[in-house]
Amino acid sequence: MAIDMSDQSSGSANMNADRFATLNGVRVHYTVSGKGRPIILMHGWGCNTTTLASVEKTALAAGCKVYNIDFPGFGLSPEPPAVWGVEEYTRVVEDLVSHEGIERPMLLGHSFGGRVGILYSSRHDDVAKLILVDAAGVKPKRTLTYYRKVYTFKMMKWLMYFFIGRENTRMRLDRMRAKRGSSDYASATPRMRAILSKVVNEDLRKVMPSVKAPTLLIWGENDTATPMDQARTITRLIPGAGLVSFPGAGHYSFLDEPAKFASVLTSFLSDR
Repeated sequence: MAIDMSDQSSGSANMNADRFATLNGVRVHYTVSGKGRPIILMHGWGCNTTTLASVEKTALAAGCKVYNIDFPGFGLSPEPPAVWGVEEYTRVVEDLVSHEGIERPMLLGHSFGGRVGILYSSRHDDVAKLILVDAAGVKPKRTLTYYRKVYTFKMMKWLMYFFIGRENTRMRLDRMRAKRGSSDYASATPRMRAILSKVVNEDLRKVMPSVKAPTLLIWGENDTATPMDQARTITRLIPGAGLVSFPGAGHYSFLDEPAKFASVLTSFLSDR
C-alpha cells in the first residue's frame, strides 16, 4: 500500500516535479511531468530517472503525463529492506499506480525495468501499451563452460570454509566478485549484489503469453547484455508484439540512435 510522504517540490503540472511516497514499504523517489495519457518509465539496473531523460522528453512531446521512477536501491530511493526479486519491484509500480490514481497506464521499461513491465502487464489487463527497450526477462542460455565454472567455484568455496572459516571466506569472495564481476555487480552494495544475482536468474517466459497490452520491443542489434535472440523470444511469446531493431546500436538503443528511437516511440505512443 502506498503512503504519501508529502515531500513534493513546487511546480506546475507541466514542470518536472519530484515526489516521494512509501511504495511497498520503501520511501521511493519519482518525478511527474506533463499532461495527457499516463506513461510510467522504468530504468535499467545501475541507472535512475536521469538515464531516461531523452525518452521522457519524447513522451512529453507526444502528449503524455510522465511518471519516471527511481527503483529502490537507485537514484534517490534507498535500498530495499531485504533481498528483493522482480515480484517486489513490481509491487512498487502497483503501489505507485494506486497512490497516484493512474488509469490505463502505458509502461516503458529499459533492461531490468522491462522485467517489471512484463510481470506487471501479465496480471493487469488495463495496461494501455507496453514498450520494452533492450529488455531483460529471458534467462540466458548456459554453456558447459559456465557450469564448469559454477561447480569449480562451489568446490573452492567449500575448501575455503574448511581451511579459513565461513566469515573469512565470505569477505574474500566478496572482494573477488567485486574485482572480477560485471561493473554493475562491482559497484553495488552487498545487498544489491544479492538482488542482482536473484533477478538475473528469474525467467519470465511463462508469464509473457498473459500480456494483453499492445506491445512494442525496441532493440539494439549489437546489444550484448540482452541479445537479439532474447528480443525474438519475447516477441514470439507476447501475443501480437512487434519488434523494431537498430543496426549498430547496443544495450542503450535510445542513446545510440536517439532520432530513430524518438521517431519509433512517438509513432507507437500516438497510435490510438
